[in-house]
Amino acid sequence: MIGAGPAGACVTWSLAKAGLNVICIEQGEWVDTNQLPSTKSNWELERFGKFSPNPNVRAGKAFGVIDDRNSPISIANFNAVGGSSILFSGHFPRFHPSDFCSKSLDDVGDDWPINYQDLEPFFSTNDKIMGVAGLEGDPAYPKIDGLLPPVPLGRMGEVLAEGFNNLGWHWWPSYSAISTIQRSQQNKCINLGPCNTGCSQGAKSSVDLTYWPKAIRNGAKLMTSMKALRIETDVTGSEVTAVIARGKDGNLICFRAERIVLACNGVGTPTLMLASASKSHPKGVGNSSGLVGKNLMLHPTGYVEGIFDEDLNSSIGPQGCCLYSHEFYENDDKRGFKKGVTLQALRGPGPIESAISGVAMGLVPTGKEHTKSFLSRYQHTAHLAIIVEDFADQENMVTLEDCKLDVSGDPIPKIEYRLSENSKAALAFGINRSKEVMLAAGAKLVSGIGPVRNTGWHLMGTTKMGNDPKSSVVDRFGKCHDVSNLYVADSSVFVTSGAVNPTSTLQAVALWVADNMLRNEYH
Repeated sequence: MIGAGPAGACVTWSLAKAGLNVICIEQGEWVDTNQLPSTKSNWELERFGKFSPNPNVRAGKAFGVIDDRNSPISIANFNAVGGSSILFSGHFPRFHPSDFCSKSLDDVGDDWPINYQDLEPFFSTNDKIMGVAGLEGDPAYPKIDGLLPPVPLGRMGEVLAEGFNNLGWHWWPSYSAISTIQRSQQNKCINLGPCNTGCSQGAKSSVDLTYWPKAIRNGAKLMTSMKALRIETDVTGSEVTAVIARGKDGNLICFRAERIVLACNGVGTPTLMLASASKSHPKGVGNSSGLVGKNLMLHPTGYVEGIFDEDLNSSIGPQGCCLYSHEFYENDDKRGFKKGVTLQALRGPGPIESAISGVAMGLVPTGKEHTKSFLSRYQHTAHLAIIVEDFADQENMVTLEDCKLDVSGDPIPKIEYRLSENSKAALAFGINRSKEVMLAAGAKLVSGIGPVRNTGWHLMGTTKMGNDPKSSVVDRFGKCHDVSNLYVADSSVFVTSGAVNPTSTLQAVALWVADNMLRNEYH
């Protein structure tokens, strides 16, 4: 297994539970919760340093980990045991059933070779292990049960809910990968707030707390500070035989295995496959279709802010988990664009970010009026994020062509990405609807921007799943068409992107891949 993030943790747990000998290598390390930013008074500033979601910021100025200069959206990730679940918001909606049959329903993109019903038991398993909080009965979804109590809306959420109610639009408390009760491996959420720099309370369901202890108890071996460099195949190119990795000491290690599973996210997985070009696989391992790295989907995102006279205590509570609306999720051609958007409530920023953003926007002056103006904003703002469904486009890609090398001489993935006209129209629509919500909720001042650059968390589509080897990279079980014992089990296999955070769905897909490995390979 390569990668110890949400997908890799699921597959490792499932295979180890069945008694297989599984070794996972991860280029990051374990994160010490006692050293997370929220244990310190300057926690907000650490978002601009080693706990930044931007890998280029974390790496410093010596080199860039990902070259995303040719993209309006910068890539965000985190290398550690737990991967990006360490810094994610924990907002945990599923894809809709319609997302798996977009071509059949809406004549957009392609249908997946699997459907919501195939994944439903794996969604349920994942919800239990992750400890998903929420409220049953959401009319936007099929029945979802077994949830922990929902995260409190707080006063900010209540005010936004009133806005949605005044417009007659759907809203629902967030599905949240946050433990709202005491669990054996997790503490109860205390609404501290700085979830996006890691949860020192241990309440957010990052997979270093949920899956990895179980996987290790089942016998899995996890090796950290181990960067996979390339995958080797036999002389015929029909089977993978080993992974070459570099350890923390700089020495190369060869891991031989019966089967290799990639779970390095939508940028890391195609990068490794492309870097593994050989005589048998001149375009990269598993890339006879030429689609490895192609069809990158990133979810263009906008933000709308409302400023209220009332003190909303808006920075209190999980940053990305409050409520959301799927009023405009399903396709409606009358809107002038295809597919839909999610409107997701975000808590207000902390004091430092409130001051910095206020000054940058010209709303908080320096000098004598600074404090008064700052206090009129801090805890008085509400935010809606607009998440736009992105379409698969072969011109949007991860490539190693003309790429740079990092300080170790390894290729740096290059991102080529542009917003489609459809995404631009959907984003404008979502921003305008979000402004309506703010005004209906009583905001005295409303502003919106989009696309926002530092929002590239959702990395999908670059090793497409499908039945036809000519138009996809892996089959419906995640097995590479070209190589009999190479699997991909992360969001790079996604055929469509939906308009929701992908973590819940990518983990269900990872469990589906692992289950079918056990059924078809180890029965």
